[in-house]
Amino acid sequence: MGYGMTIPIQRLPLHEHADLVRELADSGYTDVWTSEAQDLDGFIPLALASQWAPSLRLGCAVFPVQTRGPAVFAMSAAAMALAAPGRFVLGLGSSSEYIVSFQNARPFDRPLAATRDMARFLRAALAGEKVDESYETFAVRGFQLRRPIESPPPILIAALRPRMLELAGAEADGVILNYITAEDLPKVAPLVKKHGTQKEIAGRVYVCPTRDADAVRQIARHSICAYFNVPTYRAHQEWLGHHGHYQGMWDAWDARDRKGALAALRDETIDRHYIHGPAEYCRERIQGLMEAGLETPILGLVEEAMDPREAARLLAPGAPAA
Repeated sequence: MGYGMTIPIQRLPLHEHADLVRELADSGYTDVWTSEAQDLDGFIPLALASQWAPSLRLGCAVFPVQTRGPAVFAMSAAAMALAAPGRFVLGLGSSSEYIVSFQNARPFDRPLAATRDMARFLRAALAGEKVDESYETFAVRGFQLRRPIESPPPILIAALRPRMLELAGAEADGVILNYITAEDLPKVAPLVKKHGTQKEIAGRVYVCPTRDADAVRQIARHSICAYFNVPTYRAHQEWLGHHGHYQGMWDAWDARDRKGALAALRDETIDRHYIHGPAEYCRERIQGLMEAGLETPILGLVEEAMDPREAARLLAPGAPAA
């Protein structure tokens, strides 16, 4: 099992991350993971981290499959794989209309097919094959990487509901989950694992080892409201059977009552997805997720509520009990 931390830290300039990344490695973290939405691109922080801490595995949760052309995507992934042989994980996802169309001016069409096709193309390209193929959502003519890659990276696919979870198991090396609880994992993980017990189950875990519950919940309430009213995330929670937790928020949101939607989220609902409290309690909750089937927790710190560097120290696998 792995134990990852999300970088870069928002309040720390990227060029000042070297000591933090080394400390993560020294304190027992096995992975660092980036994301790619409205902060920095996913590759450059990983490339830097690969040199700062040569023991860490490096991944992105996730690269949207629609915002780069296939050849550019393959070249970027190849460079990262060569910078950190055997340590890079290529995380792919369908993203959302907001990111793809509204911010990147690209069509958000057939997200499952687009994810499948990009995974197939990248698998072939990173294996050194010459790709001359018409996929369902795009075509590539005569592309081949000039440099061989001795250790092509494993591919993980971000997934929420059954068809994408099945795709992650059938076409990729595992899955990246988001906003998942320990009670959900027995329903989710088997859809991936039935394609091979070696398929990896990774997932983002939102956490802050602070006793200031109000500070965490204030941030979390806005984040959950923003995410869970996106159609794919709403459908995800509906599929999991969690209508009772979110129906009041959805009803208010549909009525364009944004304040009402925020108010409808109960504290206990927020605490299902955002772990906070004493460090020992946070580590116990993370361990509970791992016992339920999450093999690689990717910690996402609630930075606004606590110094993220101190939080990372408190949550480290080898951190002493207070």
